[in-house]
Amino acid sequence: MATLQNSSIVCSSSSSSSWDRRGGIIRATLNVPRTMKNISLSGLRSKGIVEELELPDFTDRKLSPINISTFKRNDNNCHDPLVIAKLYAILEAVADRVEMHKNIGEQRNNWNSLLLTSINALTLAAAAMTGMAATSAIGGGAPVAALKLSSTVMYLSATGMISIINKIQPSQLVEEQRNAARWFKQLHNQIQTIIEMGNPATSDVKEMMEKVLALDKAYPLPLLGAMLKKFPGNVEPAVWWPEQRRRQAKGLDGTKGWNGWNGKLEEEMREIIGVIRKKDKADYLRLGGKALKLNKFLAIGGPVLTGLAALGSAFVRSPNHGSWAVVLGIVAGALASVVNTFEHGGQVGMVFEMYRSNAGFFELMEESIESNLIEKDMERRENGELFEMKVALQLGRSLSQLRDLATSSSCKEEEEIEKFASKLF
Repeated sequence: MATLQNSSIVCSSSSSSSWDRRGGIIRATLNVPRTMKNISLSGLRSKGIVEELELPDFTDRKLSPINISTFKRNDNNCHDPLVIAKLYAILEAVADRVEMHKNIGEQRNNWNSLLLTSINALTLAAAAMTGMAATSAIGGGAPVAALKLSSTVMYLSATGMISIINKIQPSQLVEEQRNAARWFKQLHNQIQTIIEMGNPATSDVKEMMEKVLALDKAYPLPLLGAMLKKFPGNVEPAVWWPEQRRRQAKGLDGTKGWNGWNGKLEEEMREIIGVIRKKDKADYLRLGGKALKLNKFLAIGGPVLTGLAALGSAFVRSPNHGSWAVVLGIVAGALASVVNTFEHGGQVGMVFEMYRSNAGFFELMEESIESNLIEKDMERRENGELFEMKVALQLGRSLSQLRDLATSSSCKEEEEIEKFASKLF
């Protein structure tokens, strides 16, 4: 047993506190006992090692008071109401554009159907009149002349209408409006996500404005003056996004580091870029070139055939050109109807625009990946794990399939790559 002996212990303690109203600070003072003699623990044994434990003397040691201060918290996470109001204004404009492009797309789809039906009706009626004029009884001058004149006028009218419809390509216009409505809906969802996540910045407003203006330029609504070229010299991917700008530092975890990136992920993204560029985008540009050549051939062939049919119908029952005029007037008219139906009923212009838009989709993915890889500041990149998941979803693959694709493409030469990056289209 240990005996605690203490001759005299004089403890005096006092505490005081004060409140400063002006600074909002609490000051507390704690005075430690000033007189304390030695405390000895005699008889304490621990296997012969510790004979005596003595506490130090606090008598001559003067401790300064301890000040405890509390400060007001400065909360900077409040939302800027002006930024929120601007984003909502852009959101309303985007929603309005979605409806505009949707309505105009339906209108131009009706144009395609009505013009196709009208032109085919004119062409076939003119061919029938040409045949009737050729088989009319000899001596019926007035009826034959009326049939010849009517068929010629109808062929010429069909030629003009085919030239106009081939110039504007209604089926391609419809596909443009579909794509515009799709990308505006996507932008609408992006703005909603920014608002719901909270704390949007002025840079977000500027970025959304640039995206809206880029879409307006890529898919114009008017036909005269601003319509896209339907028969360009070279097939290029559609571009509906602004120039990739440097991002602000937005780490998801709020700490500085690699932001979800590592060397393996960077190498994986580089391999994905290679596959997209060499397989997916190149294939859609090749198909778009074939569709463009076919559309050009059909667009030229339709008016030429109706023009020849009009010429043949004008010379029906002519003494010197009677036989070939009848054949030309009927056969050319029938072929013109077939060509027109194949071009606009088959919507070759829409197919070309679809290929061009798909190539643009892969062009956007390529630029997005490259902009992240070029950026040296990791905090300015998009989070690596999130970005990898987005790329996988856009290509219709799981994360493991995306990594397998990158691994397989890295082991092969450029000519040996067989798989396409996208599984969606």
